Amino acid sequence: MDIAALCASMGIATVPVALYDAPDAEAFAPLVEPKRCIFAAYDAWQSGQTLQITASKYGCPGCGYWVTGQDTFPSREVFVNFLYKKEGLRKSAELMNAWLDANPPYQPQHQNIMIGPLRDEMKDFLKTVTFFVTPDQLSTLMLGAVYASHPSDQEPVIAPFGSGCGQMISLFKDLKRPQAIIGATDIAMRGHIPPELLAFTVTVPMLQRLLELDQDSFLSKPFLKKLKQARDE
Repeated sequence: MDIAALCASMGIATVPVALYDAPDAEAFAPLVEPKRCIFAAYDAWQSGQTLQITASKYGCPGCGYWVTGQDTFPSREVFVNFLYKKEGLRKSAELMNAWLDANPPYQPQHQNIMIGPLRDEMKDFLKTVTFFVTPDQLSTLMLGAVYASHPSDQEPVIAPFGSGCGQMISLFKDLKRPQAIIGATDIAMRGHIPPELLAFTVTVPMLQRLLELDQDSFLSKPFLKKLKQARDE
């Protein structure tokens, strides 16, 4: 399958969003610049535009940290106090520091992080793909993610705490392994996307696994057919 066929088989009507680490931004035109939160570009993504993130244009400081690898806060103490005390995201500063130590930011290879529609000609720079989905569609993608996995493999689907942008790339421990993150669980960004949607972000190896699903899989079996019928009714 190609990605359009995959989405059709699962009833996904939203446009998948790809994240690229690329040297040439103009190849991704039409472009939009980040606002305070990168997810404010959701409608732009759905209309075929690409968000450009650079070391000088990254929207909120959190995105600058997690996606471009910069120290965008005056100090680590300020960063921790903002997350733990002002926003109340951890019980203590110690726990927040420990989480930051365990989850380093993404370090770009090129000067542009591009987030927008998939482009076949830019596949060499593709890092992740994010599907914006309903719970039914999320369930179907999760089945696809575990379909070829063995119990001894790295966990194929995880749901880590973190920012919405971090869940799109930096919270993967190894982008070369097949894995997916259930995302858009960051309450700071949820107001920018439709309330019924969550995110399902996959590495390139996991995307390849999903595209290898065929009619011998659950896609043509009774469980999924009955689910679709129940929603139609």
